[in-house]
Amino acid sequence: MQYIAHYPSPLGGILLAADEIGLTGLWFEGAKYFAAGLKEAREEKDTPVLGRAKEWLAVYFSGREPDFLPPVHLEGTPFRLAVWGILKRIPYGKTVTYAEIAREIAGQKGLSHMSAQAVGGAVGHNKISIIVPCHRVVGANGSLTGYAAGIDKKAELLALELADMQSFKIPTKGKAL
Repeated sequence: MQYIAHYPSPLGGILLAADEIGLTGLWFEGAKYFAAGLKEAREEKDTPVLGRAKEWLAVYFSGREPDFLPPVHLEGTPFRLAVWGILKRIPYGKTVTYAEIAREIAGQKGLSHMSAQAVGGAVGHNKISIIVPCHRVVGANGSLTGYAAGIDKKAELLALELADMQSFKIPTKGKAL
């Protein structure tokens, strides 16, 4: 069974989903892949996992780095799980590029090269945004590109974490908006 709850963040409404194992989704309302993977058999109910996720979000949106993680239950292809595993290791307030993640994945697989675009696809389909921090991935040129909830939210999340925003560019055109 999947359970859902809503969280009113300062950046807009958030839908949370969880099963008995952990958090399965965290989406900003209106995001590109909003509620992707949400099962039809679900119940709106505060569970311990959802309660822990709400506690984490309250700490996070207060401007502090949470010192705990709610349990998560990521499901995806082996490639996506590998990318999301790297996302979970990006420190609070720091960023990495899609190319850096691609190099790490290539190294893990013993390959000479991995496509940054393939990594971008996996990052973009992360179902547990913020907690699995896909907003901390930027373009090689410092562009704040490719956030399913919108570039404005990506910039606000990074600013909340006191990331050095001077080196980032906010794109004004293109399909990554």
